[in-house]
Amino acid sequence: MRRFSAILFLFLLQSCQYFEKQVPSEQELLDKQMKEINWQEVDEYPSVSDCEKLTDAVQRKQCFFDFMQATIEQKLAVDTLATLFPKLDTIEVKVTVLPNASLTFEPQFPKDSVAYDTIKIDSILRARLVDFPKVNPAIKRGIPVKTQFVLPVIIKQE
Repeated sequence: MRRFSAILFLFLLQSCQYFEKQVPSEQELLDKQMKEINWQEVDEYPSVSDCEKLTDAVQRKQCFFDFMQATIEQKLAVDTLATLFPKLDTIEVKVTVLPNASLTFEPQFPKDSVAYDTIKIDSILRARLVDFPKVNPAIKRGIPVKTQFVLPVIIKQE
């Protein structure tokens, strides 16, 4: 019996090390999570109330981009961009949706664009795109985030 007790005691001493597990540090866990996050994609794209009823993410995204493009084109159609710049048929606009649901618009021109008065076009864009419908910001891991995208806006249609 003594022999059995001694063996059991030694076994219990050895088995304690099986219960000791290394707990990863907080920094290691944070680094692991940061590597797993895809910073180029959002969980939910920005949206407007008309697109909220769609459940498919791809359709919802397309609905949002179509709405933005159509609204920008509609707001710019009342202006004189087509008459001031007859050769300009399409302009690319960088749209930034901030986490607080505000929008900024910035025209994108080719680097060698000297044919257009970029300052005048920029001021017309800023003046016309002030009263924009409410846009819900993009969501990443439950937090509203800033997103940017470039939309081609058709100035004149033939």
